[in-house]
Amino acid sequence: MTEEKAPRAPDVHEGLPTARRRKAALALAAGLMLAVLDATMTNVALPSIAQDLNASDAAVVWVVNAYTLTVAMTLLPMSAIGERIGFKRLFYYGLWTFILASVCSALAPTMPVLLGARIFQGLGGSAIMCLFGALVRNIYPPHLIGRGIGLNAMTVAVSSVIGPSIGAFILSFTTWEWIFLFNLPMGILTMLGVRYLPDVPPITASYDWFAAALSMTTIALLILGIDALSKNFWLALLLLVSAFVIGWVLVRRSAQQTAPLVPVDLFRIPAMRFALAASASTFCAQMATMVSLPFYLQVTLNRPQLAVGALMAGWPVGAALIASIAGPLSDRFPVAILSGLGAAAMALGLGLVVVMPTSASDAWLFAAMVIAGIGFGFFQTPNNRVMLGSAPRNRAGAVGGLQATTRVFSQTFGAAIVALVFSFGFSGGPMLGLCVAIGFSLIAVGVNTVRYFQAPRSRADG
Repeated sequence: MTEEKAPRAPDVHEGLPTARRRKAALALAAGLMLAVLDATMTNVALPSIAQDLNASDAAVVWVVNAYTLTVAMTLLPMSAIGERIGFKRLFYYGLWTFILASVCSALAPTMPVLLGARIFQGLGGSAIMCLFGALVRNIYPPHLIGRGIGLNAMTVAVSSVIGPSIGAFILSFTTWEWIFLFNLPMGILTMLGVRYLPDVPPITASYDWFAAALSMTTIALLILGIDALSKNFWLALLLLVSAFVIGWVLVRRSAQQTAPLVPVDLFRIPAMRFALAASASTFCAQMATMVSLPFYLQVTLNRPQLAVGALMAGWPVGAALIASIAGPLSDRFPVAILSGLGAAAMALGLGLVVVMPTSASDAWLFAAMVIAGIGFGFFQTPNNRVMLGSAPRNRAGAVGGLQATTRVFSQTFGAAIVALVFSFGFSGGPMLGLCVAIGFSLIAVGVNTVRYFQAPRSRADG
């Protein structure tokens, strides 16, 4: 069915009418930008927060950790809530929670109050982020889903580039509180577009609160256990074993349900399994790169701090440049080819960084980072398209939560592996960390190679 023949009344099965679709897409992109900008700007403000609230460096890191851990723990439970109350309503509630928690963060007089506000802000951010897949699938008609994913990927990439600069600009004129107050006008503007989001009928299944508690506990134990690997092996082992036991109980419980909170039913879909495996390995590579690269550039290649920031910007710049191209291509070519080429480009770009001598010019290093970023952006859009398209439409919310959880958990795992490498205490740690990232990229190439030969070409991998 072409876009012109689609009915003008809202039809979530064929996307929204053109005028409403553009406004809904803008609202979704604004929500994602809000969440990404907050995360990147807050990192810049940590030293100022520590000084004003008399907090130690270890304590102030939890201003970031409280938010990210809350998001990771609640993505799946939030996506299940969205399926039951409606995606538009959850986006609305999440946005209001995020805005109000931002104001509370700005007004926090002590570190405990600030951490509590960040937890609530994480709940709002989770409600927004878990809906990405479900809303994209219902905003766009099938033949434009790839472009929709590409648009939002570009939004995230651009936001990650400008976030630290905006944060630094704000801090150069005023105090850290305005980092959080910046979310107020942006949030209100985003709120104006909520009414254009698709009206997707909720499902009638009851909410499994016990499964939600098990899910949050499992994710929290997994992340804390992985983080402890480089600090306390026995504590990490205890946390990981506990997570495995609780997770096993959760999976057994979910396998008996029709629309479980933890979408184990989706793992029965071959295209979904391949997409998740490829996504996990690629996001591990991304975070391993982001953790290792500053040390490699500054310590191994003797680059000044200012140059490090500029060189690292090559990754999101490359991802932003390719996003608009990857979307249309993902609607025409098999995902295994596109994603495999993207993962290979990541490995190539990172490999070039590793083999370059200390005397290499910054221009060559920046070009290598752009290649890696292009590969990452080229991978994301087609892989996400298949992930969204391979599941039944009534499970779109679950796919969105699963997609976001895979991303957050894989990034945590990639960072933990690099931290473990660094804990060995030898000078080659940063280079080995980048080799870990290259290894994860090559795993993604392997996954896509198997996917290409196993999936029927006529279905374009889903």
